[in-house]
Amino acid sequence: MPNLTITVDEQLLKKARIRALEEGTSVSALLRSYLEGYVRDVETRKKAIKDILALSRTSRASSGGRRATRDELHERDA
Repeated sequence: MPNLTITVDEQLLKKARIRALEEGTSVSALLRSYLEGYVRDVETRKKAIKDILALSRTSRASSGGRRATRDELHERDA
């Protein structure tokens, strides 16, 4: 596994190490988990967009060309 070198404030790192120790983990494990989530979130969003676009291309729903009013969009009594 490759190593990653980052620069952080000494006090920040000290506090992070203490908190990680209290939680039974390490700063490395926390950073790895954060990066995994960071990448997963982007991939999840891209897939969701792709799925929505695919559904919209095959949808039979139609407004009949009618545009909703502002009050209708916000469910207000006209």
